[in-house]
Amino acid sequence: MSARNAQQTFVERLDRHPAILHKISSAYCGEPAGREDLRQEIVVQLWRSYPRFDERMAFSTWMYRVALNVAISYARRQRRTNARVELAEPAIIETLSASPAAPQDERIERVLAFVNELDELNRALMLLYLDDYPHAEIATILGISQSNVATKISRIKERLKRDVAARPTT
Repeated sequence: MSARNAQQTFVERLDRHPAILHKISSAYCGEPAGREDLRQEIVVQLWRSYPRFDERMAFSTWMYRVALNVAISYARRQRRTNARVELAEPAIIETLSASPAAPQDERIERVLAFVNELDELNRALMLLYLDDYPHAEIATILGISQSNVATKISRIKERLKRDVAARPTT
C-alpha cells in the first residue's frame, strides 16, 4: 500500500470512530484545552503506530488500546508536574449516557465521583465496561487477561457498592 493510500485509509478509519477520541480525552482531562492537546497526542501516536496495526484486529479495539495508553501516560505526566488530572463530569456523563437526554440523577453523580477516584487502569476498565464492551475485548484493549478483567470489575463493583452506601444522600 502506498503512503498516500495508507494515510487515506487511516483517516477514513479514524473518522468512523470520533467518539473514542472524545471519550478518552474527556475522561482523562477536565480542561477543554488539555482535552484538545490529548486528542492531538492520541492521533499522532495512532498514526505513528499505524504501520504496526494488525488487520486481524478491529480498528476500534486497536484505537482504544493506543488511545488509553497515551491518555494514561498523559495523566501520569500531568501528575508529575503537579497538575491534577480530573474527570470532566459533564463529558463523562455524556459518555456514559445511552442518550443525550438521560437524567443526571444523584446515582450517576455518585458513580462518576467514584470512577474519578480510580487509578488510570481501573478508570479505563470502567469506561470500557460502562460502554458495554465484552470482557474479551476489554482484555485485548488493556492488555490483561479476560479473567483479570472479570476479577477487577467484580472488585470495583463491590467497592462501588460500599462507597455509595457509605456516602450520605443530599
